[in-house]
Amino acid sequence: MFRFGAALTTEVEARKAVALAVEKTLAPLAGATPDLAFLFVSGRDAEDLVSIAADADRELRAGVLLGCSAEGAIGESKEVESEPALALWAASLPGADVEGFHLGFDPEKEALDLPPGSAGDDTRAVLLLVDPYTYPADAMLRATNERMPGVPILGGVAGGRAGAGEGRLVFDGQVVPGGAVGARLAGSIALRPVVSQGCRPIGQPFVATKVDRNVIQELGGRPALHRLQETLRAAAPAERELASRALHLGLVVDEYRRDHRRGDFLVRNLLGIDPKSGAIALNDFVRLGQTVQFQVRDAATADEDFRTLLAEEVRACGGRAPDGALLFSCNGRGTHLFGAADHDIGIVREVAGVTPLAGFFAAGEIGPIGPRNFLHGFTASLALFYEGSPADRAPSDESPGAG
Repeated sequence: MFRFGAALTTEVEARKAVALAVEKTLAPLAGATPDLAFLFVSGRDAEDLVSIAADADRELRAGVLLGCSAEGAIGESKEVESEPALALWAASLPGADVEGFHLGFDPEKEALDLPPGSAGDDTRAVLLLVDPYTYPADAMLRATNERMPGVPILGGVAGGRAGAGEGRLVFDGQVVPGGAVGARLAGSIALRPVVSQGCRPIGQPFVATKVDRNVIQELGGRPALHRLQETLRAAAPAERELASRALHLGLVVDEYRRDHRRGDFLVRNLLGIDPKSGAIALNDFVRLGQTVQFQVRDAATADEDFRTLLAEEVRACGGRAPDGALLFSCNGRGTHLFGAADHDIGIVREVAGVTPLAGFFAAGEIGPIGPRNFLHGFTASLALFYEGSPADRAPSDESPGAG
């Protein structure tokens, strides 16, 4: 059977912190050697990460150990932000195949390493940690979406004290010089994603009828700005006030759905509006004919969105609690958004009943919307682990993993 363990410590002395975390993480594994482990370290210099990674690798003896520096660590029932903390997570996964990898990028040759796996093989999921300075996650995701359609990729972008060009990723006990590290999961394992972007749609959906890359000139045959003004005039006062502070646009990923609900939109930021032409610019490309809808975000909406999507996932799996979980939460969430600590991990434990849980506050989150994987912001990307074949946990129309 699958066994998971997790621990979080704020012990300042590095070697003692590792020892405490390893002891607590390994206890639920009942003597089994971990097949996969994750290490998340916040509030420490790059030099500290080197010794911590080596000590953790030596004591865990995991088949694959991945990790990164972070702006905050998540584990057990706590979220620690912007101060020294160490979160450790380990899993014994009999019947599953775990393949670790380190990816690089050569900008001069434009040579980009991609995660192992191909269409038609038994890849169930990919877990990924990225250095934003040395590896283009967006380009990798576009290529991998075509290479392995439907395979969920979940993870986050490393942060913390290390500067540009400094190693901040851990691969099998070594701090590696940038790129990306990850694990390909195959065999008798099901990984289910829940990706909460913390927004809700307002107004009605529109079809993009005139676009130029990331600029929407017309929605439904009228200037995009006019459609926005129509939406705001019809909105409740509270929604108009919220839109003045946190307005976004959701892009429908799966046009084949009849009704588009929360979880069906890829939420993107508005970069600017041209009052003269009525065009709206986004931080992503828009397809001609793509359905879009304006979105708003605040703490209450983000809380509701995460709870709703996670509850749908629990129902889709017959109420069974996941065996373990990894949580990649935006560094703009936590106390910055909710005003109190331990929000996201509290929801996961409350709604899904997951105890062996760890993660980190990321500078960007990776997860699927519909059948494709994207890089997000202000998002909670959650990987839920279940023992058994993928058919046992196949995504349904009611599941957030199905899009």
